[in-house]
Amino acid sequence: MPSYSALTTLMGEDAAEALAEAIEKMEPEPTGVGVFEIEDDSGLWEVGAYFLEQPNEVVLDVLAMAFGAKPFAVSEIPEIDWVAKVRRELSPVEAGRFYVFGSHDAHTVPDVLAQGGRVPLQIEATVAFGTGHHGTTLGCLRAFDRLFEAGARPAKVADIGCGTAVLALAAAAVLPEALVIASDIDEVAVDVARANVEINEMQGRIECLEAAGFAHPRIAEAGPFDLVFANILKGPLIELAPDMARHVAAGGLVILSGLLVVQAEAVTAAYVAAGFSLQSREDLGEWSALVLRRL
Repeated sequence: MPSYSALTTLMGEDAAEALAEAIEKMEPEPTGVGVFEIEDDSGLWEVGAYFLEQPNEVVLDVLAMAFGAKPFAVSEIPEIDWVAKVRRELSPVEAGRFYVFGSHDAHTVPDVLAQGGRVPLQIEATVAFGTGHHGTTLGCLRAFDRLFEAGARPAKVADIGCGTAVLALAAAAVLPEALVIASDIDEVAVDVARANVEINEMQGRIECLEAAGFAHPRIAEAGPFDLVFANILKGPLIELAPDMARHVAAGGLVILSGLLVVQAEAVTAAYVAAGFSLQSREDLGEWSALVLRRL
């Protein structure tokens, strides 16, 4: 049985939230409604709704006009096992010493290990973000690999907004004595992180916590950190800058991504204002990864 999506864009968060609230009152009732800022500094917001029955397009047209949105694009969504599809199509990722693979590519690991100096990390494609294929995750892994190659050995590491915990796993794999914490605001992501910790046999090496940013007693107790990963989005990264300064040790490092190339300067400026200095930046396609040091 197919489902349906209805997507539109409009200016301003308040208008987008109001439109989403109106859609939730439709008949047939949507199974979910989302509001997302389009991260290109345009001020546009996307509103998306998902239905198990074909939505009333006349009502959608009226709502679009009422809230100043573009006409809704309504599409039928075929029944697809997306996780299985992604697993079939994702090939292993190499980021310096790190080799990120799914269970469907486990047969490649012995050859990789035979090369010496490689660190395999098994990450399954799931509803949580971070398989290593996206430019942001890849950029963070490459940045950490370069820091490690240059002699960095942080004793306390936090992966804020960890998703699958691939970054925390990379740190724990090469820093056997380090304290490593992986946290995410999403309960599902935390469950996925714990599962990946077990798959990689790192139980007891990584603490997985549900938390918004640094707002968790255990994170406060464990800090200050020598290295923090934050692979999230431009807005949350900028909001986190003051907290990052409070939770990163003097001389400590942060690796930031989840931001577009056009957003890198704004994020850098926020962290410089909070007491960091830019150490390096790598652009991979349309995405940037930043390394900054706490002064």
